[in-house]
Amino acid sequence: MAQTRARSDEPIRYLLLAIDQAFDHSTWHGTNLRGSIRGLTAAGAMWRPRPGRHNEWAAVLHAANWNYAVRRRLTGEKRSSFALKGSNWFPAPERAGDREWKDARGLLDQMHQAFRRTVAGFPPEQLSRAVMGSKWSAFDSILGVAFHDIYHAGQIQMLKRLHKNRA
Repeated sequence: MAQTRARSDEPIRYLLLAIDQAFDHSTWHGTNLRGSIRGLTAAGAMWRPRPGRHNEWAAVLHAANWNYAVRRRLTGEKRSSFALKGSNWFPAPERAGDREWKDARGLLDQMHQAFRRTVAGFPPEQLSRAVMGSKWSAFDSILGVAFHDIYHAGQIQMLKRLHKNRA
């Protein structure tokens, strides 16, 4: 049996598949990140199970930030170009409406698309190198964003269920 040689861009194609399924493409495992916030209102996104706990709004901003942060690490870009001040977990507003919620979702979409474009153009031969400011390889960092999105999709689904059951 002759072995077929893997295409050099095959790892990138598989990473893009993982990113897409975690974010907004149909999958077998259930709701992806974009699907988890579909239909969620601003008021629903601001609900917290207890004071000081994260809410869906904060999870959306957090996911947007990590799409940005890993893209920046892959490209070697300097910090400070993210739309919000701070890092990692950004406070959700105490009062906001549909427009602000639309902006938060738009930021997530924008950061995802920029991250995806970076991965699509990433040199496959550099996937094993450590990325700037991290001990993790480019491959692990890219796949980590997909896992991170799925984790927060589940978190958001759980928060929505808790909110519904308390009403």
